[in-house]
Amino acid sequence: MARTMHETGQAVGAFDIAAILVVAAAVLGYLNHHFIRLPHVIGLTVMGALASLALMVAHALFPLFTLDEWVARLLEQMNFTETLLNGMLSFLLFAGALHVDLDRLRRDWVPVLLLSTVGVLISTALVGGAMWLLGNLLALPIAPIWYFVFGALISPTDPVSVLGVLKEENVPKQLQSAVAGESLFNDGVGIVVFTILLGAAVTGAEFSLAEGARLFAFEAGGGVVLGLVIGWLGYRGLKSMDDYSLEVLITLAVVMGGYALASYVHISGPLAMAVAGLIIGNYGFARAMSDTTRDYVNKFWELVDELLNSVLFLLIGLEMIALTPGRGHLIVGLLAIPIALAARGISVGGMVNTVPGVKLDAPGAIRVLWWGGLRGGISIALALALPEGPARSLLLAATFAVVLFSVLVQRATLGKMIERLQARRMPSVEPEVPPERLGVENDY
Repeated sequence: MARTMHETGQAVGAFDIAAILVVAAAVLGYLNHHFIRLPHVIGLTVMGALASLALMVAHALFPLFTLDEWVARLLEQMNFTETLLNGMLSFLLFAGALHVDLDRLRRDWVPVLLLSTVGVLISTALVGGAMWLLGNLLALPIAPIWYFVFGALISPTDPVSVLGVLKEENVPKQLQSAVAGESLFNDGVGIVVFTILLGAAVTGAEFSLAEGARLFAFEAGGGVVLGLVIGWLGYRGLKSMDDYSLEVLITLAVVMGGYALASYVHISGPLAMAVAGLIIGNYGFARAMSDTTRDYVNKFWELVDELLNSVLFLLIGLEMIALTPGRGHLIVGLLAIPIALAARGISVGGMVNTVPGVKLDAPGAIRVLWWGGLRGGISIALALALPEGPARSLLLAATFAVVLFSVLVQRATLGKMIERLQARRMPSVEPEVPPERLGVENDY
């Protein structure tokens, strides 16, 4: 079957691709739940990566076995970058923002703002500089600007991974707003910085700080303004009725229509979705919905979030099949992990310890923000968007190394780190049940 489709070049329809991914996520999720027993998204990522490696090894040993080529063609046709950045991400960001407490976020707005903007820029510069030095030591034939492109795509934390951890782990409420707020906004900032640097790398034009600042202000500022507008319009629509089916439809319209409009006018869709989700999740839930509607909207977006998360983390593993190993790739990939961790630690520690107003009182705040700075699908989507050339395969390998370490090691151990910090500071406190609204209920 696979060989026939490969030989004939028959395209697989969008529905067929979606069906294959959902069935694969369901089957692998079932196997993980009953036999492997890893956390759900970690299990899917592991099995997706192992499947990719097994297919590549099988093809190397038995050249007539071409299932890996069929899978690669399927993923190429699906276009992970387009699917995530212009589709899945809008739903995932909105669903995550619905449960972030806006009042607490307002109180922590200084650290959130600085960590999600200046922190990303500092990390981009540190990662880019360190990777440039590494490239010179290994004599890699890549222009310096590409290392800073990598810094931009790997520096922002992934909101999908971070918000998933906040649901699962007993994160102190003093940190919840900072962790959630930073992850919601720094990916939009990172995408804008990545776009600016990628344009300079592709065209070969000299990077202009003034032009970069202008584009950043337009795209990021425009995204925030659009989010405020569509969030307010959605809130007014929800407040004008009491019909749960229609109100769920209105939230869908806010997400799909708002993200499409942001793409059309070239402003930041991720920032627009984060802001719109905050408005609907706070004002809409509290003032515009009946208990019945609130329950339906909550459950609908929780299901959307769980389904898309499952597919996304399976794809993260499967996309390893896009790697083309070459000289220095393994070394660069392994060294990119400590470089990204060190840059994250310096940017977070520098902000929290030195900038007035950024001090966080929660025990172990810097450690949690550092180790909880997870990377995920957004970094891979941006890396896959790089143009063909020697830089693409190298930076793709480095991106996969950092993301897989983040998902398989950092995410898996973050809960234990938080438990140790809490036990050390407050041994008499019992673990709390993760709140429905992050930071709203359950005090320490």
